[in-house]
Amino acid sequence: RQSDGAVWGYEARPERRGPGQAGPRELVKREDNEGHTVALHGYSHTYSEVYSSADACLDNFRKIQEQVYETIGKKPNIIRFPGGSSNTISKKYCVGVMTEVTKKALDEGFRYFDWNVDSDDAGHAKTRDDVYKNVTSKIKPGRENVVLMHDFSHNHKTLEALSDIIDYGLQNGYVFRKITDDTKMVTHSVNN
Repeated sequence: RQSDGAVWGYEARPERRGPGQAGPRELVKREDNEGHTVALHGYSHTYSEVYSSADACLDNFRKIQEQVYETIGKKPNIIRFPGGSSNTISKKYCVGVMTEVTKKALDEGFRYFDWNVDSDDAGHAKTRDDVYKNVTSKIKPGRENVVLMHDFSHNHKTLEALSDIIDYGLQNGYVFRKITDDTKMVTHSVNN
């Protein structure tokens, strides 16, 4: 995806694709070749599987990590939990799983990130203007702003807003950097 020179991470997970579309492995190769951060979101996003136990959740990351390793020869350690570390849906499948898995993930060398700015592009935002307003009204100077955006089929509103969001940020003194091992983790309070 074109992002006007901004550097952003790609969360690797398998996805369905249509004829003529690049598959996940090709996209991961491209992201890596262009110097972006390849981060992991998990092999599955099915909460009942992912959050059945802390080990199941970590296995979900290990599985996609291995697939990424086979693709680019690197084992990314930056992750985002499905639903974020503050999700409460996980309680339905295993009480306390987020408390346990966030600690185990760190012990295993993973670094997890949540977000402090939600574009709401997978929720109530219906237009590019909604996405733009959600991001530009929530970013704040003096902190790491980690913006949650989704790259799913037919999510044109986010792509259409991205250039203007970047322009707004640059005009207002923000710097766009990729998430690395040196980036201060932005995390939510764990609720399960």
